[in-house]
Amino acid sequence: MKKHQTKLVSVIGLAAMITLTGCGSSSTSSSQASSAADKNTITLGVITSITGGDSEFGKAQKEGYELALQEINKNGGILGKQVKLEYLDDKSSAQEAAKDVDQLVNQDHMKLILGPYSSGSALAVVKKATTYKVPVIVPTATAANVTETGSKYVFRLCATSDDYAKAMVELFKKQGDVKTLAIVHEDQNFGASADKAMKKFAQEAGIQVVDDESYSTKDLDYKPLLNRVKQKHPDAIYFASYSKDAVALMTQAKEIDLNAKYFTAAGTGFSVGSFPKDAGSAADYTLAAGQWDASAKWKGSKEFDQNIFKKFGDHPSYHDMEAYASLYTAKAAIEKAGSLDSQKIRDALASIQLDTAFGPVKFDDKGQNAHPVLITQVQNGKFVTVYPESAATGQLKVPTPAWKDRK
Repeated sequence: MKKHQTKLVSVIGLAAMITLTGCGSSSTSSSQASSAADKNTITLGVITSITGGDSEFGKAQKEGYELALQEINKNGGILGKQVKLEYLDDKSSAQEAAKDVDQLVNQDHMKLILGPYSSGSALAVVKKATTYKVPVIVPTATAANVTETGSKYVFRLCATSDDYAKAMVELFKKQGDVKTLAIVHEDQNFGASADKAMKKFAQEAGIQVVDDESYSTKDLDYKPLLNRVKQKHPDAIYFASYSKDAVALMTQAKEIDLNAKYFTAAGTGFSVGSFPKDAGSAADYTLAAGQWDASAKWKGSKEFDQNIFKKFGDHPSYHDMEAYASLYTAKAAIEKAGSLDSQKIRDALASIQLDTAFGPVKFDDKGQNAHPVLITQVQNGKFVTVYPESAATGQLKVPTPAWKDRK
């Protein structure tokens, strides 16, 4: 028990696991653990990346979870009970995330998991939770294989790496001036999935992939890699990167005078709110496939942006929103099930239709929500939605000026 308590941390998170206690659960251990106060409380356990390379994204997720939690409790909670969150640290590690599933299922008798930030951790959590027949809601992980395990217990809100690549290639085709492309990606599950997807859609569009580079996020010296890309003179570069590596790639591209008509990315590090500030002028003109911004037309989007800023002092990225919408989806599923039985919650998720500030939520037979992709561009240090035209809040600015010609 002492070991378990040390793992529960009320802070940031990547993977979110929900434990349900004191709510009429059939779990004997859970009931024994419940205090009198717990009888009126549902405790939601959140596995997160409090530490490690993904902690910045965990911070964003925490903001979304906490705002949703505040609103849910203000409006009566879930099944008439107040909700609490407890966060676990997966240390930005898939192995730790899988261990956390064991711990929460076996010790906390968890009935539902809000799965982790990264694609590597999400895949590990889905595989492990499926062995326990515990449903997982995946807020942010985009690698295609997360919903391709054959599991009936995975439900993903966000669009996938395939969706990102497809949208970016559609933009290239519309512009008509991208004939060659280089792909630069981190070497884990997310990067590999983004690389595979972009090669597929680029080749289908007749765009030649002239270079394909992978790297480790443990080493932030990318100049040798970027110099190889420079030698191929691609019209566009497509990055699949997390936070610090995204900043390093663009600042080093500037340092070695690597130019391209389009600097593009599969969201993630290029979409996190701190990217324009951390990369400075090197961030300008970059294009990133993403999932949401404050100008989205879904009801509640603008208010979400305002409320996050009011509560935390910074504007949210789509990672905040995905966590926010995931907690509301969990709430709706539990209430539709009318029970804390994991199989009934799973069945409720499979048939749920929900309108959220993140857009409509409805899962297909693989557990994938059909969420649209937005492409943003950093212009003068701010994100502007530039594609598709129906959602655009500003004009696309291309081709990207050479570094020597920028102000």
